Amino acid sequence: MMYERSESEYFAAKRKAARQLGVEYRFRPGDLPSNKEIREQIGALAAVYEGPARNDTIRDMRLAALRMMRLMEPFRPRLIGSVLTGHVRQGSDIDLHLFTDHISAITTILDEQNLRYQRETKRIIKRNEERYFTHLHVSDLYNFEFTVYGTDKINYPFKSSITGRLIERASIAELEQLLQREHPGVDLDADVERLDDHADRFELYRMLLEPLAEVKQHPTYHPEGDALYHSLQVFQLATYHAGYDEEFVLAALLHDVGKAIDPADHVTAGLQALEGAITERTEFLIAHHMDAHEIRAGTLGHRAKQRLQASPDFDDLMMLEQLDIAGRKRGVQVCSVGEATAFIRQLSDGS
Repeated sequence: MMYERSESEYFAAKRKAARQLGVEYRFRPGDLPSNKEIREQIGALAAVYEGPARNDTIRDMRLAALRMMRLMEPFRPRLIGSVLTGHVRQGSDIDLHLFTDHISAITTILDEQNLRYQRETKRIIKRNEERYFTHLHVSDLYNFEFTVYGTDKINYPFKSSITGRLIERASIAELEQLLQREHPGVDLDADVERLDDHADRFELYRMLLEPLAEVKQHPTYHPEGDALYHSLQVFQLATYHAGYDEEFVLAALLHDVGKAIDPADHVTAGLQALEGAITERTEFLIAHHMDAHEIRAGTLGHRAKQRLQASPDFDDLMMLEQLDIAGRKRGVQVCSVGEATAFIRQLSDGS
């Protein structure tokens, strides 16, 4: 349950597991596994399910953490949690402690970087003492959770709810040392710059995709509903057909992004918005996906059809057309925009 993230709290997961085994009211606390034992088993599951690519994931998440920590340097950032210890699992957040007496100083930087975030205040009662904690949930290449403390807590000895010991944490310099020690051959500055390039590209994809949720389509041709739901259906079908082909899968995901910009000419609008962020092949597939519908209907001119047929990507274009038609069903469960872009990011990284 915790590996698949259907439960995120150790205590709740233990109670639920005990209830499923029919022993909810017949156990002592000592009968349950410790948080540390659960964490170790989560790591074992991750190793089995994610294989050798898991080490690459840990490296990239640590590099993403370094990139964010450099951005948040004025707030004395400390990396904690699974990314630091190496116990990451699918969907793990990157957890940072930040120290400031003015949260607006952090959100100003996030706004300047066009990073999405949500603020959350948690009320905790421990030993009859009521305390409030502020969290910022930030969406970037990976999901981040910032826990924000006042500057008087910079040297506070935080303890782990998992081990009961002092929380392992790393400053920027300590994380750089960890990366160089555990990931030989890493070039910190070059690899962080590579992530910057990825962030720009995938942030653009997100910004273009999300408005599609408000684009209502003609029910005769698109009974499934809004343009985002359609795009995610087509994307998922593309991953089943050619999940190894980044350019094709990306074309499937982005083929209709122009509908939120200029519904009268969504192809041109989409290509202009994506200029410099997609390859020539992806551009070709998006540029001609409406022509492919005309080929299927027999309404495209002979010369235009011949020009398209001469392209080495013609068969893929017609496959995209089939998926575009197939991705118009009601009630289909689809992934989120974040999950879709994360899938393509993994293809891009070769993992």
